[in-house]
Amino acid sequence: MKVLLYTEGEKIFSKSGLGKAINHQMKALEYENIEYTTSLKDDYDIVHINFYGPNSFALAKQAHKKGKKVVYHAHSTEEDFKKGFIFSKQISPAFKKWIIKCYTLGDVIITPTPYSKKLLEGYGIKNKIYAISNGIELDKFKKDELARKRFRERYHYSEDDKVIVGVGLYIERKGIIDFVELAKRMPEYKFIWFGYSPLSATTKDVRKAVNTKLDNLVFAGYVEQSIIVEAMNGCDIYLFPTYEETEGIPIIEACACEATSVIRDIPIFEDWLEDGKNVYKAKNIDEFEDKIKKIINKELPPVGKEAYKVAQERDIRNVGKQLREVYEEVLRKK
Repeated sequence: MKVLLYTEGEKIFSKSGLGKAINHQMKALEYENIEYTTSLKDDYDIVHINFYGPNSFALAKQAHKKGKKVVYHAHSTEEDFKKGFIFSKQISPAFKKWIIKCYTLGDVIITPTPYSKKLLEGYGIKNKIYAISNGIELDKFKKDELARKRFRERYHYSEDDKVIVGVGLYIERKGIIDFVELAKRMPEYKFIWFGYSPLSATTKDVRKAVNTKLDNLVFAGYVEQSIIVEAMNGCDIYLFPTYEETEGIPIIEACACEATSVIRDIPIFEDWLEDGKNVYKAKNIDEFEDKIKKIINKELPPVGKEAYKVAQERDIRNVGKQLREVYEEVLRKK
């Protein structure tokens, strides 16, 4: 069994959650000793497609003509596309029609969560859909006191500073506007956001938020994974005010580092993240402010130990086993 892992425009998405997901797939297959290639010139039995561009669509059609099997990975939905870049809301109905056309080329479809699986089924897609996490590298993301120290030194925070970390692209859906508003409301705490995307492609409100000048607010831009590990260890709270996800890799990374996280109370997190048990949840900005202050003031207990169990379940070793099962099943199909 040989798998072609194909991601159209891989370089463009290398710094996004999709880029992380692709790297995790490679690691997961390596743990399972599944032979794979990323070259279109190589022969293969299964093509595992990770994007919905025209080249991906053409490759899926071509693979079927050659008698190859197609596994289509549904990383995106209309729901998470809507609050993305400029004009995304207006074109989301056309986007939905297109991704349905792409995804249905898969002999099977993989999507990261039961929530995104339910959305796709709601589109009327009849293909077999598997919910498999994008996974987490537990060998790299783990609780580390030295990493905490390095983070504080790197960004000039003292041990007494209360630091709140956010991660994501500069898009409205990630809750970046609320992140900045919370920094304004709580000048006694330090806020730092990791991640970057071109401001020219985003909305006016996001541009305004990112250009906000506050003494307690830093936009650190894109950084390497090792620094995200430091940040998850060095923060007092990981703040994830996202409005929509198909999974949300950063929250799994925070769980792996046993960070206490405050996330938005939205359907994607219903089945696996529990308020007061492994995270804290908030429905609006006032609730975010209230939960943050209570955690900092020790009125709410840390939940990192329970959060780690969430990450354990999504270790890429487990992901590799699940991918093997899907590949073997699709090869058995006539």
